[in-house]
Amino acid sequence: MKNYEHSKIKNIALAGHAGSGKTSLAEALLYKCGATDRLGKVADGNTVCDFNADEIKRKCSVYTALATFETAKAGLSLDELKINLLDTPGLFDYASGMTEGIAACDCAVITVSGKSGVKVGTHKAYDCATELKKPKMFVVTKLDDENANFNNVLTQLKSEFGPTVCPVVVPVIADRKIVSYVNLIEMKAYKYDEKGNAVETDMPTAEISAKMEYRIDGLVEAVSEAVAETDEALFEKFFSGEAFTQKELIDGIHNGMKSGIITPVTCVSSATLAGVDMLLKELCLLVPSQSDDDVIEAVRGDDIIEIKCSDSEPLSAFVFKTIADPFVGKMSFIRVYSGVLTSGKDIVNATNGGTEKVGKLISLVGKKQIDVASAGAGDIVVATKMNVNTNDTICDPARVVSIEKVQFPKPCYNMAIKAKKQGDESKISSAMARLLEEDLTLSYALDTATNEMILSTLGGLHLDSVCGRLKDTFGVEVVAEVPKISYRETIRKKVKVQGRHKKQSGGHGQYGDVWIEFEPCVSDDLIFEERVFGGAVPKNYFPAVEKGLQDCVKKGLLAGFPVVGIKAILVDGSYHPVDSSEMAFKIAASLAFKDGIPQADPVLLEPIGALSVCVPDENTGDMMGELNKRRGRVLGMTPADKKGLTEIVAEVPMSEMTDFVLLLRQMTQGRGYFTFEKLRYEQLPSHLVAGVIAKYAAINNA
Repeated sequence: MKNYEHSKIKNIALAGHAGSGKTSLAEALLYKCGATDRLGKVADGNTVCDFNADEIKRKCSVYTALATFETAKAGLSLDELKINLLDTPGLFDYASGMTEGIAACDCAVITVSGKSGVKVGTHKAYDCATELKKPKMFVVTKLDDENANFNNVLTQLKSEFGPTVCPVVVPVIADRKIVSYVNLIEMKAYKYDEKGNAVETDMPTAEISAKMEYRIDGLVEAVSEAVAETDEALFEKFFSGEAFTQKELIDGIHNGMKSGIITPVTCVSSATLAGVDMLLKELCLLVPSQSDDDVIEAVRGDDIIEIKCSDSEPLSAFVFKTIADPFVGKMSFIRVYSGVLTSGKDIVNATNGGTEKVGKLISLVGKKQIDVASAGAGDIVVATKMNVNTNDTICDPARVVSIEKVQFPKPCYNMAIKAKKQGDESKISSAMARLLEEDLTLSYALDTATNEMILSTLGGLHLDSVCGRLKDTFGVEVVAEVPKISYRETIRKKVKVQGRHKKQSGGHGQYGDVWIEFEPCVSDDLIFEERVFGGAVPKNYFPAVEKGLQDCVKKGLLAGFPVVGIKAILVDGSYHPVDSSEMAFKIAASLAFKDGIPQADPVLLEPIGALSVCVPDENTGDMMGELNKRRGRVLGMTPADKKGLTEIVAEVPMSEMTDFVLLLRQMTQGRGYFTFEKLRYEQLPSHLVAGVIAKYAAINNA
């Protein structure tokens, strides 16, 4: 593959709802451009971009795949371009893939099924691209399906995404069948044969056009109106009634996409290749690519500087994805913003200040690897065996800068995992360390309260994929369980008890005698005081008494949970000059604890968390009812940042939140999201105490 200057490189991310045809479209584009010699199918598990074993099994994308191809073999009368295609997953559990793909691209091509229309995943992809300030394009797919309806989908797009939606390729439908496709920029119609080859045909007659829900002249008027909004001179020309030239339409849509005021719509059938060549044309003509005038902001020390997209500038590149490959080693996906990245070059990692040499560079077409010597500004390349991670900026030592990091969704589905085979715990730790570098929507940490290793993911499918990777890639099987809840125990009244340990045996005996007052207090740790008068208990035994109590509060008497909010005051006791010892007083203190706590009205405390959940306005009532079922206290509601969503703030017991992410996704079809943080402890309702004791007492006291 030859080297291309930055103006001839386009980085395009395919995003959209699960099942909307992203991978099939990638397959069609690659086949049309000669990057692959067969047209694979997702159902058959033989596509270029879904090559992972997990993806083949699930028949959907799990990871973002890179496929690089050249347009020269497509047979289009256009400049030769290099396109780096990023096929991103659509399932919400794999949202990190969509985020990293859109962050690295120049344009987000959002697929919408002609059969099922706009879905939640369509909105998520559109919102992600908008937040990252990326141009957008809609592609209506699956038009070969007998139930597909392009006109309905276009109406839906205009209704839900506003007047920026601008059709540029539309199908001509007669007797419920597509007879041709009209390119509204060229004002030409094309028919497609069985092999997907285009043949120019007559524009639809007035009779056919009249039967279409969208008349061709009306669509042309809509395109012209959208283009007029991009430039004052074009607006004046439109207002005067003059028609735009083809170049004016292309330049106007190009500039409108770049400024975010135009979102073009095209349509294809990936299975029959109909419309794929026109989509390629629009990608080449309309999608913005990096130019000499384009700049991105980066941080240099305390200053914000602008980096120009030029090979002559010092190197500035961003690691947007990391893979732990069992054969190749660590693979770092890098977007070059300025300068030239060359294998063996000395670079600085701006994140940690470390220096190293650039590893071997490769270009990918799915899993196929092509060695490359270098990658210039505007390009995407993969470096192997480098000590860099996702969100790192690598740069020339002469100009060390940091590019803004991508914000990934936070994990919210928590499960406790342990090795299926005893002795594999160290394998899990080392494997998870590599997976955490690869996927920033994962979290793996020890819960010190329950002594469990907690794996946090975005959902059940995400969890299954991680467990599958641990088994297939790293050879360790794990078991996932619902995490234990870190309850606490405390007392509600003051008591005074005696603890006396006396044991006679041959030689020295054992003797320790203490009187201790236990009372409630506000503290997470045991507070110990001594108020002994007259030397009833010598001072040298005070530490032993405290140590005995500290050991006891680790496991309470109700269900074996740590005891908090307790103050112990040593007030009296006695000793024997020969038989007393530190061990004897330690045992005496534990006996006082075991006798006193049951008399002090012990209770269980449960952890309460602060919940902020955003749901569509129509689901607000259902969510309020659900929170009430989960013993939550709703504190307030406000309109969320995103249109059509309401934020509900509540306090909910953590024991009621284990499956909340699954319920929220089901209730809102994936539109809802939440944050949940541990807040404090409160007394567990009495009718639930017996169930908790039955569940945990044997485990904690084992």
